[in-house]
Amino acid sequence: MDTIDSVLSAADQAWRAHGVRPADRAVLAADLRGDLEAAVADGARPQELIGPDVAGFARRLADEAGVRRHHPDHARLFSTTLIGAAVGAVLGYELLGAFFPLVMRFVDFPDETRVPLSLALAVYYGIPAAIVVASAVLAVRWRLRDLHRVRETCRAMALLLPIAGLLVTPVVMGFAWATGYSTDPIVVAFEVAMVMAALTGATYLARRWALRERPGAVAAPPLSAAGPRAA
Repeated sequence: MDTIDSVLSAADQAWRAHGVRPADRAVLAADLRGDLEAAVADGARPQELIGPDVAGFARRLADEAGVRRHHPDHARLFSTTLIGAAVGAVLGYELLGAFFPLVMRFVDFPDETRVPLSLALAVYYGIPAAIVVASAVLAVRWRLRDLHRVRETCRAMALLLPIAGLLVTPVVMGFAWATGYSTDPIVVAFEVAMVMAALTGATYLARRWALRERPGAVAAPPLSAAGPRAA
């Protein structure tokens, strides 16, 4: 059975992920504790008062109270995505080195059995790119488990990150061609920055998509309507 303290702990975690400031979290927690204690004194359980979704109830309670919010989830989301993508890029780079001889064997087959170069290159670069996307999505799913609608965010990222990669690749290749495929650190850093900007933009759009209002969604009743309040 849920206790008042466990409910308040879950609510505080939801408020943190929702971007509620510490001072407002303290006020909300004090009010919620009073309501829960009054309900328990009348013989009700905390779960009966707020329903099974404590996190959802806490977020709605904060929204109804009109508290100011900030968005640390964006900073955490972007940094986690880029770190995950970087890890995937390292793994993908290692795979490129391992699969290069195999790709060359496919291309060097006799004419009647030769694999088209475009297909070989698609596989050669597509597998590492898929690893980068998967690594970024898994990092967000694992590291940001407390993030509101993280599953929806990850699903949107799995769709939008590959699209961003497809769009930014010709831009980066064109820039590399314009600079004579220079390996100057400044040029390389600019190319990396373009890729990071594309991934960050796709992640931002994925987050906006995940947080969009669902048609027909019905908000839960306020706490005063769900149960007794402290006098």
